[in-house]
Parts: sequence; structure tokens; C-alpha cells
Amino acid sequence: MIGFDLTPEQVALQDTAHKFAANEIRPVASECDRDGRFPEEIFRKSFEIGLMTGFIPESLGGLGLGALEGCLLEEELGWGCSGIASSLTANGLALGPILISGTAEQKELFVAPFAAGYGLSSFCLTEPGAGSDAGGIKTTAQRDGDSYILSGRKCFITNGGHASQYTVFASTDRSKGHKGLTAFVVPRALPGVSAGKKEDKMGQRASETSDVLFEDVRVPVANRLGEEGDGFKIAMMTLDRARPSIAAMAVGVARAAFEHAVKYAKERVQFGMPIAMNQSIHFMLADMAMDIEAARLLTLKSAWLLDQGRHATKESSFAKAFASDLAMRVTTDAVQIFGGYGYMKDYPVEKLMRDAKLLQIYEGTSQIQRMIIAKEILIR
Repeated sequence: MIGFDLTPEQVALQDTAHKFAANEIRPVASECDRDGRFPEEIFRKSFEIGLMTGFIPESLGGLGLGALEGCLLEEELGWGCSGIASSLTANGLALGPILISGTAEQKELFVAPFAAGYGLSSFCLTEPGAGSDAGGIKTTAQRDGDSYILSGRKCFITNGGHASQYTVFASTDRSKGHKGLTAFVVPRALPGVSAGKKEDKMGQRASETSDVLFEDVRVPVANRLGEEGDGFKIAMMTLDRARPSIAAMAVGVARAAFEHAVKYAKERVQFGMPIAMNQSIHFMLADMAMDIEAARLLTLKSAWLLDQGRHATKESSFAKAFASDLAMRVTTDAVQIFGGYGYMKDYPVEKLMRDAKLLQIYEGTSQIQRMIIAKEILIR
């Protein structure tokens, strides 16, 4: 029998994240958005109550939560502010490759410290000339004895300027395209590692996005994840597991916009009655509510499949594409319901609309998700 009730433990996790979003994130979200401020004090507080360590296994000092529990947390944090949520949860993406393919020693060395104390790690895949096309990566790693010499530039890296550790995808054989990619764990302290330009973004401005530069960085062979050429497979497995969390964040953003729209529609009076009485507003709100529910169910199903150890590439892409597109649609309609006021920064929905756009782009664009879905349909 299928059930949709959360366990008491899951409800408690959800409640903790919601209270943190309401009491800690929302009060500073507007200021951080306006100033492009990276609110590290918020991240430290979230670490103290376990919001940054849920994905880490208990054996390594974390909470050992499943993908479904992670999505419950992510929706609430996205409801608070998706920019802050993106940086707060980025360790899950950055450390994911180590948990997927690392040895026991690598997990103890490179994951356990992030459960023991506050710190940030970054996932370094994208480059100026290689976004969706991982085969175009130009960062190289050349074997030199018991080390690799890593050189290249990564861009659009979440927390790039604040991270103490990077998971980097580089080519060990450029002639093989994406089959020549290899993954490495690169500590920030190694000579030749530096943060570059900080991006001035349209939305999610509380999350710092920057270049990361690697100039002849000597990385020990012991820091390589898997074998040479395993990098693309590791990256795709990581993204399969990460996409439901982005979908959950998108649901949170959409839910926030929907709640603001409902409240405003009840309060805004035109032609002698609240605009909520107009059928055109009825239909917009009904579509919002219906689509948010559908996106949440797709998200939780994909996370559940991952927790069961089942193949979920198609379902993860279902969730990510549908939920991110839904977030853009709902936030746009929320601005429309607010009318002229919705376009002004004094009201919350314009920020939500700007924030939502990035959800359709990072960790695989909506178009890439459709390519993945089609491949899964036609090949499997």
C-alpha cells in the first residue's frame, strides 16, 4: 500500500528547517540579495543544528539522512531564500563524488572533517567553454610520478571563494573527450589554488559564485577518485543524486511565491472587491497550487527511488525539469498578480522571480534534462 504520511522524525526535521528558514534566513534574505552579501553567520548557525551535515553518513559523523529527508529540508530552505539555501547545501554536491567513489580512507580524510567542524567545499565541473558539454573541459591533470599537475580555470563555482576544499574534474587525456575526465579532491591550501572573479548575478545573490584557478597545482595520486577516465561517470552519478534536491528547492521557491500571491489577492481591492474574487485570479492560483503539488510528488518519488538504491536518472530529471520550470512560471504569475507592485523591490515576489531563473540553469539546464529523459526513454 502506498502511503504519503511523513514519519514523526521526518516531520521534526521539516519543522526544524522551516523554523530556521523563517527565523534566521528570511529576516536577512532581502538585505543579502540587495548587497550581494554572503551571510556566513547563517551557515555557521545551520551547521550547529545539523542542516549542513544531514547527507553525511553516521559513520563519518553526519546525520545519515536519506535523499527524501534531504528534499524535505531543501524545500523549507528554498522557501526561506534559494540563494542562501544554494550555498548552505553546496557541500552535499561537492562531497557527493567522494561518498560515491572514494575509498574508506578518502572519506575519512575528505568528508569526515566537514561533519566535525564548519567548512565549505565546492564542486568544480563548469568552465568558460564547457558547461553542458563536459567533453569540452580544458582543465588538465598530467601524471608526474606520485602526483598530478593540475592546471585550468573553473567558473560559476558556488562558494568558490570561501571553500577550503574542491572536487575538481580535469582531463587526463584530451583525445578521449568526456571519457578522459578524472576526478580529484584538491585542498585550497595547495600552492597554485586561488579564487578568481566573483560574479555579479541577477538572482540568488546571497550565494557567492566565482572562478577558481588552478596553476600547476601538484595533487597527490591519493587524491584521485576512482581510476583515470572515471570522472564523467562520477559526475553524472553525483548529479543524478543532486537533482531532486534542486527540484525540492524549486518547490520551496514556488510555494513562497504562491503564499505571497494568495495573501495579496485577498488584500488588494479593485472595483470594490478583493482581486481574489476574480475568476482570472482563481485560475492562476489554482494552477499554481496544482503544479506545486505535482512538482513535490515528482521530487519525492525520485528521492525515494534513490533511497531504495534504484536507477532514477529519468525520474531525477523529471523532477528537476518540471519543478524548476514550475518555479519560473509560478513566480512570474505571482508578479502578475501583484501588478505594478510586484515589479518593485519593496515587495518580495520580484526577488523570487529572479532567484527562480537560475533553477532552470544550474546542475543541468531544463533543456539538458529533456535530452536525458529522451535518452532514458529511447535506450532503456
